[in-house]
This record gives sequence, structure tokens and C-alpha cells, in this order.
Amino acid sequence: MIVTTKENQTTISKKISLSGVGLHTGKEVSITFCPADSNHGYVFKRTDIEGNPLIEADANYVTSTERGTCLNKNNITIQTCEHVLASLVGLEIDNVMIELNASEPPIMDGSSKFFVEALENAGIKQLNQKRKEFVVKNVISYKDNASGSEITIIPSNQYMVTTMVDFGTKILGTQNATLENISEFKDNISSCRTFSFLHEIEMLLNKGLIKGGDLNNAIVYVDKPLSSETMSKLKKAFNKDKITVKSNGILDNLTLLYPNEAARHKLLDVIGDLALIGTRVRGKVIATKPGHYINTKFSKKMKNIIKDSKKNNIPQVDFSSKPLMNTTKIMEILPHRPPFLFIDKIYELSDDLVIGVKNVTIDEDFFKGHFPEYPVMPGVIIIEAMAQMGGILVMSKLDDPENYLTFFAKIDKVRFRHKVLPGDTIIFKCSLLGPFRRGICHMQGLAYANGKLCAEAELTAQITKVK
Repeated sequence: MIVTTKENQTTISKKISLSGVGLHTGKEVSITFCPADSNHGYVFKRTDIEGNPLIEADANYVTSTERGTCLNKNNITIQTCEHVLASLVGLEIDNVMIELNASEPPIMDGSSKFFVEALENAGIKQLNQKRKEFVVKNVISYKDNASGSEITIIPSNQYMVTTMVDFGTKILGTQNATLENISEFKDNISSCRTFSFLHEIEMLLNKGLIKGGDLNNAIVYVDKPLSSETMSKLKKAFNKDKITVKSNGILDNLTLLYPNEAARHKLLDVIGDLALIGTRVRGKVIATKPGHYINTKFSKKMKNIIKDSKKNNIPQVDFSSKPLMNTTKIMEILPHRPPFLFIDKIYELSDDLVIGVKNVTIDEDFFKGHFPEYPVMPGVIIIEAMAQMGGILVMSKLDDPENYLTFFAKIDKVRFRHKVLPGDTIIFKCSLLGPFRRGICHMQGLAYANGKLCAEAELTAQITKVK
């Protein structure tokens, strides 16, 4: 269930940048966090590519999880995004533009610590819009039978995460970590560094896939005898004259911050990967043997569940209350006129959402031919009414709406689920699916009648000035 909380959305107060080595490229890369408006979410911008393409932090864009979570949209890639996203979630920052001059953020020390420090230095700013949150009411799980990994979320009064790690090795053993409240992230989780096993490091070195690693950004667990050949490769890769193994089984030059630092870092990864859901979640996450693959699969499942819940979350309209807009007020915003005005009243209007109604009567012109013996409201008229709702949402933001018109650019994912008949009252809910940019508006329209979802569609409109 989606609820509107009492807390306002947040962003950062000013731009702030960091530089460091990229894990994959081994080259100097930089990241800049920029303030963003309400409902913007987390969006990456590739400043090194012509046109500065944008890639939303969205589970649907995950293409690889082999060495971190990789996003790809229109053949533009963002690699290892999880540590950056975890820092934003951990500080409860809702909206940020993340500029990168490469395909990856700097690895820093393999944790989120430096991103957290930078974001705090930038300052956190409240925005006008309230936060929305998905409240978990039932147990939701995803299991990968091949690996035995499983993630479950259960009802809770706040966002909590527990990770249980077991790699079947004596050197690491079984570890657990728990985050009782997101406010604990900075002090207890953000500094926990990524880790690898020696056999993995060897394989990556042989393939030339770990150009930006050193002994300061990854804990290396020695799970096999350290041969002289391997020792030579490590010295060369990490630019060290001497490498030894500590008594606790990790390569030297690093001291564990916590005995269960590996489990805590896995918890950090879970938080970062679950940011790809795109909606704040209220529930307790229990992750057994988590990894980027199952984390992102679970995020995608949650994203779909939340999308479906939005459709079935019927708006509650008090018809006895005074509407925000009646037909006269609506016609001050929209250019439509009877018989082609299909919205009667508006009951709720915010920056990203509008709710209104249409009372369907037998006197409607379209019933004369559709169909005289069995009058049914045409589906295209329902979609047109949705578009008019969207027009109200967008045009209400303009100082001079009478000088603009809205034109359809695209209609997607149209579904008609139940008939609408004379005497029915349709409740329309239209919400923005993304920021309003360059006159283009992308919206989701939902139509409810008799307590059921009767139609839905995603609408794209072009707002054009005509006067």
C-alpha cells in the first residue's frame, strides 16, 4: 500500500564533487552530486558523452551483476552504482542528480564513507512535496534456488535490514549484521568496505579486469595457499614491495573495522541495490546469502508489486466536500468545451498528482451511437478523459494556461478491464511518471468505477504554446 508520509522529500543544498580511481578502468574519474526537485529520484548523468544522457536508478535497467550492479539504458552504462545509492538512502536524501565523467563512480576505499561525508558537507535541504512510502502488508520473497540466496521482506513499523552471510569457507565463516533504523547507517554501515576472496582476485587479475583495485579498497580473504606466482602478480597489481597474510586470514595493509565487516558491507550493498525499487519501503528486509543478482531481482519484483498496488489503490473521494475545481474552473485551464469536456470536478491537485471525477449520464452524446441498445462508454473517451486530467495537472502549473494546448505524443500500456455504463461515476487518478522537461509530460492515468480499476494507460503529451 502506498501512503503519503508526514515528512517532506529532501535533496542536497549545493553541488559537491569527489574524484578517485575507477575500479574497472583504473583511471581518475569524478562524481558530482547536484540538487534536484521533488519526485526526481536518483538519476545518473554521463557528462563525458555527447548530449549528457540520463540513466534513472531503476531495477529495469540492470543488465549485469557480476562485479557490482550495472545499469544500461540506450547502450549507455553505469557500473558499480550500489555504494553511491546506499549513501543517499542512508542519509535519507530523496532526490539527486548524479553526474559522472566516466561509466563508473570512483571506488574510493570500497565503502560509502566518502560519499556520505561529501553529501553531509553539501547539506540536506527539505522540499515542499511529502514523501510517499510503500507499506509492506504481506510477506514478499524472492529465492534463487541455484545459489540458495533468498530475500524476504515482512511488515514492520520502519525500514530495517538484516543480512546473513555464509560462503562455505572457514576463513570467513558465517556472519550476520542488522540495521534497526536507517539513521544508524552512517555510523555503523557506511564505512564497511567491499571484500573478495583470493581466488576471485587471481581470476580478475588474469583477465585484466581490476585495474583500479589496491589493498586499501578491498578486504581480501586468503582462501587458498598463496603461491609465489600469485604473490608476484599481487605485488605488481597493487604496487607493493611486500604482501603478507595476517593472522585473521586477510591480506595485510588493512585492519577490519568490525569482526563482521563482510556482513555489514553486504548489508550496505542490499540498501544500495534496493534503492533501484524507486520507492521508499516500510518493512523489514531479511537477506540470506545476498548478492547483487538476487538483490536486483528482488528490487524488480518489488517495483512491479508497487506498480500494481498503485493501480489498485482506489482514491478515496468525499463527494460531499467542496471540490477544488468545478466545470467552470476547469474550463479556465483547459481549452476543451462540451460536448468534448469529460471532467466534471477536481478533488485533489499537487505537483505530481491529480484526482477528479466524471459522472456518466445517459444523455452523453456518444451513447446515441455506442450502442443504442446497450450503452457503453467508449474506451477512447475514457482515455481522452485521462488525458484531460493530465492536462489539468500540467496546465495548472502555468501562469497563462489559456495560451497553451496539450497534444498526444504517445499512448502506451492501455488496458480496459471493466465496462463503464450510464449512471457510473468514474474516479480518475493521473500522476507524473517523470519530471516535466522540454514541454514533454509522461503520465500514468487510472480510471476507477464501482470500486474497480476499469482502465489504465501511460500517456505522453506535448505542451505547446499557441498564443
